[in-house]
Amino acid sequence: MPNWADKLIQEYSDGKRQLLKASKNLDKKNPVESEYKTMINSMAEDMDFVIKWLETGRQPGTYRGVDKKSVYQIRSLESMDLIPDITEQLDDVNEKKLMMTREEKVILADILSSFSLRERQCYILHTAHGLSMQRIANELSLSKATVQMYISRARKKVEKRVG
Repeated sequence: MPNWADKLIQEYSDGKRQLLKASKNLDKKNPVESEYKTMINSMAEDMDFVIKWLETGRQPGTYRGVDKKSVYQIRSLESMDLIPDITEQLDDVNEKKLMMTREEKVILADILSSFSLRERQCYILHTAHGLSMQRIANELSLSKATVQMYISRARKKVEKRVG
């Protein structure tokens, strides 16, 4: 359940890693390969710039203005429907609409954005979707103990924010 910013950060990180690996295999003494090495290192620096921008939500190296960490992730979380719709499971007698206020959505987005990607995945799959820790572990290729640790960390963050 990573949002678009998390996916881009991961893609850019993977691409940067591949570029640096390719750069290591080139010979500095060979003029052609030396030029390629310079070009590849420049691309890796550009990718690092983009990664920092996506992580912070602002241009790296700029020290003026508001600094909002993970602004793209927060906005994405505010607009996403992460919690499954349970209206069809409720009795028809209860006509009350299940809606969150804008303030509640902001609080929820704030809580979810404080989680790491894995904490968010494990917590939502367990709490909102009702999956067992073992099933989550199988789905994400993690151990059950690791899933328990992520969920425990996420719960502590929720309690700290709500409690």
